[in-house]
Amino acid sequence: MTPQRLVGARPEPAFEITVDGRPVPVVPGQSIGAAMHAAGIRSWRTTRFEGRPRGLFCGIGVCFDCLLTVNGTPSLRACSTQARPGDEVTTS
Repeated sequence: MTPQRLVGARPEPAFEITVDGRPVPVVPGQSIGAAMHAAGIRSWRTTRFEGRPRGLFCGIGVCFDCLLTVNGTPSLRACSTQARPGDEVTTS
């Protein structure tokens, strides 16, 4: 998009997703991980053997610390999955 086209651009309205039954506000274009982090949700799973908390780590889709389920699809990376209106996110 050119700067001239951006001058007249209007942002899309904010919306909500649901994370484990809790409403989370989203700015259009945010990843699910960014929206959760902004809402104060810092960890949502634990390591297999020691039960250590995990959430966003790399933030760019390289590691697997931020996995969650979105609309029934398991093992999605929160950091690289764009939030969409009405998404149902589960962390367990």
